[in-house]
Amino acid sequence: MERMVLSTLPKTWILDLDGTLVKHNGYKLDGTDTLLAGAKEYLAELPEEDRIVILTSREERYREETLKFLKESGIRYDEILFEMPMGERIVVNDRKPSGIPMAVAVNVERNQFEGMVVVREK
Repeated sequence: MERMVLSTLPKTWILDLDGTLVKHNGYKLDGTDTLLAGAKEYLAELPEEDRIVILTSREERYREETLKFLKESGIRYDEILFEMPMGERIVVNDRKPSGIPMAVAVNVERNQFEGMVVVREK
């Protein structure tokens, strides 16, 4: 488990779908998605003022069933983008004059959601 120390500012969480929140390709292999242990609980703990953006390489033809699964599973998100490239996801952001880095990246093992321990500064 990775421990992140973050500011008290509202955040934007950018999360991959397959292999991070749900079983990788479960919708194809099993005919349905399966949430990974801890993913729902972790997202539920994020403050309401934070935004959640989900990225997926899934084709648009899977949009309706994906959105239905997320809704039925009680997964909170603000935006979801389909047909993202399968390569690396690169976040580039500035550093605040106070020194706060405005980009954080965490890689988890595929199909093993491991919630990060988030400590907010006071």
